[in-house]
Amino acid sequence: MDAISQQIEAYEEMREELEANHFREWVVFRNGQLTGTYPSFEDAADDAVRKYGRGPYLIRQVAAAPQRLPSLLQFGSNYAIG
Repeated sequence: MDAISQQIEAYEEMREELEANHFREWVVFRNGQLTGTYPSFEDAADDAVRKYGRGPYLIRQVAAAPQRLPSLLQFGSNYAIG
């Protein structure tokens, strides 16, 4: 299993709890663990980049449909999304 698949699987395992307690907040998963919840994408990305650099990690809004970014944007100059 690749690193991103591991993060997505961890998110899916926690989906019900996250939707009940963190609806529409942003979450970061790394190494198959929830590492934080945030009010905005910018807050989540800033903290993830500061803590983990380029990743890999998953940043996702709870209860929002998953979005795929082109690989060019996954490691842009401002944020590392993975």
